[in-house]
This record gives sequence, structure tokens and C-alpha cells, in this order.
Amino acid sequence: MPRFFTLNQAHAMLPRVEENLRQAIQVKIHHDQAGQALRAYWQRVQMSGGMLVDQKHVSAMRSRADALTSRLRELIEQIHEWGCLVKDLDTGLCDFPSLYHGQEVYLCWKLGEARIENWHPVEEGFGGRRPIDREFLENHRGDLLD
Repeated sequence: MPRFFTLNQAHAMLPRVEENLRQAIQVKIHHDQAGQALRAYWQRVQMSGGMLVDQKHVSAMRSRADALTSRLRELIEQIHEWGCLVKDLDTGLCDFPSLYHGQEVYLCWKLGEARIENWHPVEEGFGGRRPIDREFLENHRGDLLD
């Protein structure tokens, strides 16, 4: 995979990135719910003055949370292996490194956007998003030929 993407290369990656990102968001929701359930269980144990702990139940809850953590890590690592950067899982924000006038910049995409239409300097982040215009298109490049 390229280290730097052209806009066309980034668009070609979007379906895979979007699928993994959607899965990661769902796994994160389940992971957060599993964590809440485990915390609620321990709170009930404490509130009841240390009632007998159902070790099988706790073990199953921990196993589920661990499996979800592992799956979430796999999904995000896969996106990173493709060369994309997950910036905010909750909002579905991803960046695709590119070169513009020889400087590293990010092609910026957010879940729900049909195409990549913005870029920003590395140090500016989402708040520094700028529209991709003709000048950008003529002066950006990736590692590989389209």
C-alpha cells in the first residue's frame, strides 16, 4: 500500500475503509456496553455488601469485553495497514496522507461523506480543512502511479 495517496487512490480505498470503519464503530458500541455491564455488576456487588460473586458470569463478561477489544484493534489496525489514519472513531474521521507541493498533508474524509472533498495540513487537523480545488489537484501526488 502507498504511504502517500493521490485523490484517486484514496477514493479507490474508501469502500474498504468505510466498511471497516462501520464495523469498528459497531464493535466499539458493543464493547462500551459490555464495559458498562461489567461495571454495573461490580457496583451491585459492592452495594450488596459483597454478595457472592458469580465467577462464571464475571468471566464470561470479561471474555466478551476482551474479544470485542481484540476485534476493534484488528479493524483499526487493518485500516492503518492500508495507509489510512483513523483520527476519531466516534465521528468516523479518517485521513489519507498525501503530498502537496512536496509537503505531507491529509486528504480528509468523514463517515457519511460520499467523496473526499477536503484536505488539511498535518498540523491543522479537522478544523483546518480546505476544499480540494484545481490547484490542489494539479500539485498533489502519492507514492504510486494511479
